[in-house]
Amino acid sequence: MNKTLAILSLLFLSLTTHAQDFKFGAITYDDYQFDRKKLDSNANAIVLKEFGTASIQRDDNTGSLELIFEHHVKIKIYNKEGFKEANIIIPTYKDESREETIDDLKASTFNYINNNFVETVMDKKAIFTENRSKYTRLTKFTLPNLKEGAVIEYSYRLKSPNLFNFKTWEFQSNIPKVISEYLVYIPGIYNYNVSLRGFQKLTDQKVELSKECLRLSGVAIDCSKINYMMKDIPAFIEEDNMTAPSNFKSAIYFELSDVQNLNGAKTSYTKTWKDIDYELSSYKTLGDQMKRKDVFKDLIPEITKGSTTDLDKARSIYNYIKKQIKWNNYYGKYSEDNIKKALENRSGNVADVNLSLIAALSAAGLDAEAVILSTRDNGTVNKLYPVMSDFNYLVAKVNIADKSYLLDATEPLLPFGLLPLRCINDQGRVINLKKPSYWIDLKASQKNTTSYILTGKMTTDGKIIGTLTTNTMGYAAYGKRKEILRYNSPDEYVEKLDERLTRIKILDHQISNLDSIENSLIEKYEVEFTINDGTNKDQFYFSPFFINNISKNPFNLNERTYPVDLGAASDERIIINVLLPEKYQLLEKPKDMAIALPNAGGKYLLQTSLNENTISMSQILQFNNAIYPPEEYLYLKEFYSKIIQNQKTEFLLKKAN
Repeated sequence: MNKTLAILSLLFLSLTTHAQDFKFGAITYDDYQFDRKKLDSNANAIVLKEFGTASIQRDDNTGSLELIFEHHVKIKIYNKEGFKEANIIIPTYKDESREETIDDLKASTFNYINNNFVETVMDKKAIFTENRSKYTRLTKFTLPNLKEGAVIEYSYRLKSPNLFNFKTWEFQSNIPKVISEYLVYIPGIYNYNVSLRGFQKLTDQKVELSKECLRLSGVAIDCSKINYMMKDIPAFIEEDNMTAPSNFKSAIYFELSDVQNLNGAKTSYTKTWKDIDYELSSYKTLGDQMKRKDVFKDLIPEITKGSTTDLDKARSIYNYIKKQIKWNNYYGKYSEDNIKKALENRSGNVADVNLSLIAALSAAGLDAEAVILSTRDNGTVNKLYPVMSDFNYLVAKVNIADKSYLLDATEPLLPFGLLPLRCINDQGRVINLKKPSYWIDLKASQKNTTSYILTGKMTTDGKIIGTLTTNTMGYAAYGKRKEILRYNSPDEYVEKLDERLTRIKILDHQISNLDSIENSLIEKYEVEFTINDGTNKDQFYFSPFFINNISKNPFNLNERTYPVDLGAASDERIIINVLLPEKYQLLEKPKDMAIALPNAGGKYLLQTSLNENTISMSQILQFNNAIYPPEEYLYLKEFYSKIIQNQKTEFLLKKAN
């Protein structure tokens, strides 16, 4: 749920707020004894108090404005599972000339010993930093002397040159919170668009006028003092099949709209897409690189040699770029330098690779565009107005006849037209150098399809010997190819696979289309596995659910407030035919099933039988949608529960007289 809070257009009412930080180290017996049943009886840790404040201040040394953010939190640890909440990571961001810094960091653990609280102060030597990427640094520390029942507390101050996004405040985290409070001071010359995301609502919000909170060039500026409070906040539980948690956690976000300068002029930061289109088309690191057809002009005849159609040309160019420019594992919507240099160095970031692809497609006379997007782990983008910091990735779009294809040449193992799963995230913005930009849906162009066919014979000593053939396409094939190519050879992959399989022994193998990524990947294994020890040949159990057995429900919440996002539709089929050595009667078998999800969302079909001497199973598991809304979550949960329950049943076979 998104809710825009038009805070700075409010008349400043004389409301009294009592928001203030709490004293560090003032641990009480009530803190120690806090009953987690009040919030969540299963919680391993609970935030007792959390307070933050943010303000814009002038740095006396540089004279520049900076954001000062202070964070203070107190957490009750209930058991050893809660110890991980004492591992703290604080990200800071930097660019070529400016960076965020942290100071005044302190942390302590309080254990209740002999009717007294004993404080263990964290040694400053326990703090270390890690460069996560070119632009991100992590400050890490762990609270000392942890025991079950301890209360931990830490606080720090962060200085940031980034005024555009002010400072996001997450009310919700992976553990429950008793109270979370955020106090901000926003100078009257700054106008921010403020939004509350997430399912939880504010408990309270108060606004008052703070006189002369900032002085610029001798001019006193008043601030809006705003207090946001949320109480009794449930933990945000992450499950599989979701995009960035930040899309769904309850949090306050700020985006700078405009600044009223002291000379009376106004600088607007909320631009239109028309403004952005003009800027991007003229950027040296984006628009100018899309125009660099000269880099590939002389190469195109050789690259497209033998291509008879535009689609063939596009495929040839796509394959050429994948081979010539290796992705350096950095994201980005702008070229790090230029595509000519990336081609010469045979390396570049995402934008270098895909801007090269766009320029090469254009050099071949094809209609190519750029698409900027936000990856699944980066969150969704603002649709109301352009916020360029929302975007962190760039791919290519080529239009051929009446079809368009989205391409990312950073992944050599992906077929033409299939984006990496990380890019399948709502919508992207298409940047065309001659036309206005527009939104495009980011959807997987292929289903995940997998089929298993086992044909075998059962021996008199309780073994099955046969052939297992697997066909995969889409992301399933991509993942399998990636796994196989991590090894020195397919033979080594199969050798390691054989070691991991406890019941199945691989006697021989054949893997086809490993390098033919446009085709399905085919794995053919001659296998042997034991279903019983052969001691009771007259009667035995045999479970047919040994291929991709579903033993655990991926959906375990009582309620999920965010969508189930699989990334792509899927189709899995399993066929098993086993010839028995003698005549048997079928005493028990798994129940045949035909269950469906609402709105034609998917189905599960199961048929098992004993015909003559052959025992057979046919199973189909289909998910027709890539995304399921929260209101269908319980249907998915029940769907899996029924499948799991039925797969606990086995065949019971008795030798016929």
